[in-house]
Amino acid sequence: MKFLHPEFLWLLIAVPVLVGAYILLLRRRKKQAVRYASIGLIRQAMGPGQRFRRHVPPLLFLLSEIALIVACAGPTALITLPSERKTIILAMDVSLSMGARDVDPNRLTAAQVAARSFVQDCPDDLAIGIVAFGATASLVQPPTRSRDDLIAAIDRFELQRGTATGSALYVALQTLFPDAGIDLEQLVFKGGLVPNGARGRPLDAPVKPEKKTVKPVAPGSYTSGVIILMSDGRRTTGPDPRDAATMAANLGVRVFTVGFGTEEGGTIGFEGWSAYVRLDEETLKAVADITRAEYFRAGTSEDLKKVYQQLTRQLVLERKDTEIAFLFAGVAALLLLLALLLSLAWFGRL
Repeated sequence: MKFLHPEFLWLLIAVPVLVGAYILLLRRRKKQAVRYASIGLIRQAMGPGQRFRRHVPPLLFLLSEIALIVACAGPTALITLPSERKTIILAMDVSLSMGARDVDPNRLTAAQVAARSFVQDCPDDLAIGIVAFGATASLVQPPTRSRDDLIAAIDRFELQRGTATGSALYVALQTLFPDAGIDLEQLVFKGGLVPNGARGRPLDAPVKPEKKTVKPVAPGSYTSGVIILMSDGRRTTGPDPRDAATMAANLGVRVFTVGFGTEEGGTIGFEGWSAYVRLDEETLKAVADITRAEYFRAGTSEDLKKVYQQLTRQLVLERKDTEIAFLFAGVAALLLLLALLLSLAWFGRL
């Protein structure tokens, strides 16, 4: 248990003072009673039960004061509560490496199956948007609660040359923050040619800042949406995903990353040419770390399904520090009320 205002706990020093004052008061009353009545008459009037009762209301009052002091200190506890998130952007890699058949029947099909399951398992009130990225990134499905539209968008995935991981993050952020002034043309589409002839940016091209500046917030503090980025390869074009992750962190958005594939990588062929592809775990881990999220590794289709199941649970229910001062305040009020009622019932006075 943690406390938001631990300085109030110093007031607990008053507890032993109150106990000492109560003992002194009892002794003074005892001396006064001895002056006017014999000890035998007092013991006869007050049996063991009566002597015990007289201490119960003061004890309850003392416990009430302790609970009230703790409540003032702002106690917090890790509690599992429904997540406040309302939008998830699913950024899916559809580069040519996703056609590799090291996963049956191939990586893209396995990813589509896992993504469909993820969409169906999410709560109905959760909006999901889908970004597909190869050499460029595009929003193939704006955030919606229609599971049929989402599944249809997943089924329309087509393989593309290139892997623009950073572009996918910028498109996802622009979807979550349409009014933040994120200039996709400047960040994503300015630059040289990419393998399929579309406009993109060379790896070493500088990124100009967006036109509108947004005041940075604490990383991971945005509670209305998250991004899930899945990729099986290394970035080959477009902006650096670490730069995009920094923007996400400044906006408070967490980016959960999923690495799909083997560390050793492999060779893929297409229309008479071949290329070596390898999972870039280092970058994916960095993106998750920058945005205060998590990285997940999935080497097989079954692993990918389990990752999405875990993400579903994590995004629907989350453990977070929650202030529970109201519980201690409630206990304090109940103890005080009980002390007053017992005092009236047993002694006819407060």
